[in-house]
Amino acid sequence: MNFYELRELIKKESINNNFQNASDKIYNIILNLDKNNFIPLITEIGSIPENIEHDSSEEKLYTKVSDIILAKCFIELGLKAEVLKERANCADVIAKSQFHNYSLVADAKAFRLSRTAKNQKDFKVESMVHWKEDNNFSVLCCPYFQYPKIKSQIYGQALNGNVTLFSWEYFSLLLNNGFLETPETNLSILWNWSNLISETTTIQNKNVCFITKQNEYLKNLLNLTDNEFRNHFKYCKESIIARGKKEIEYWQNQITLIQNYSKEEAIDMLIKSLKLNEKINSINTYINQLRG
Repeated sequence: MNFYELRELIKKESINNNFQNASDKIYNIILNLDKNNFIPLITEIGSIPENIEHDSSEEKLYTKVSDIILAKCFIELGLKAEVLKERANCADVIAKSQFHNYSLVADAKAFRLSRTAKNQKDFKVESMVHWKEDNNFSVLCCPYFQYPKIKSQIYGQALNGNVTLFSWEYFSLLLNNGFLETPETNLSILWNWSNLISETTTIQNKNVCFITKQNEYLKNLLNLTDNEFRNHFKYCKESIIARGKKEIEYWQNQITLIQNYSKEEAIDMLIKSLKLNEKINSINTYINQLRG
C-alpha cells in the first residue's frame, strides 16, 4: 500500500462508516500489511494532506490512523502494541516488551505542511510525563523536520520528564535496517535517550535542541556510516519536497476555482468559511439557556 492508496481509504471510510467502524477496518488492513508494504507509509503519515478539511471527521480519522501506524511500528520492532480506545487526556498507544519486562506509552503527531508556526503546547511533552503513569518510558513520535531546530522548551521538558523525542523517520530507518528486539537485543536504550542526554546537559543548555545527539546514538546503534545516515534523511527530505509540490498544486487549484466564483458564490463561501451561522447559533443557544 502506498500513501495515496491509504489517503483514499481514509476518505472513503470517513464517508461510508462511523468513526469506530472505519478505525477498526483500517486498523485490520494496516496490521496485516507485511513490512515492505508498510514502511512507505511511515514517513508520509506525519504530513496531513491539505485537502483534508480542518476539524472534519476525515481529519479525526486520519489522526487515528497515525496512531495505528505508530502501534504497527512498535509491532514491527518486536514489541506488543495496541492503540488505546480512549483519546481524552491519555497517550495514543501503549507498547510492551516481549522479552525485557518494560512498557511504554507513545503519542503520534502529524502536522500540515502549511502550518509552520508551532509552540511547545503542540507537542504535549509535559502531558506525556503524566500519561506515563506506571509505565517505564514515554515516547513522542513527530515528523523529524518539524522539531524546533535551535531552542525550545520541549527539550527541557523532555529531559526533566525523560520523554523520548522520536520521529517517523527514525522508525523508518530502524525497520529498513531490519532492527528487531530479541532476548539478546533490548530496545529500551532507544526509549531512554532523554535520560542519557540529561546526565551531560547543564541547566543553562536544557532547552537547546539535542536531536543531533540522538542521531549519533542511532547511527552507532545501527552501525551506519555518516553517508548511509545522511542518505536516509536526504531521501526523507526529497519525499517531503515531492509531497509539498502536490500540496501547493492543490491550493493553486483552489485559487483558480475561487477566481471563477460568481459574486453570490463567493459571499456564500466566505460566510461558510468564517462559520458565521454557527457563531450565531451558539450565541442563541446560550442566551436561550439564560432565558430559561
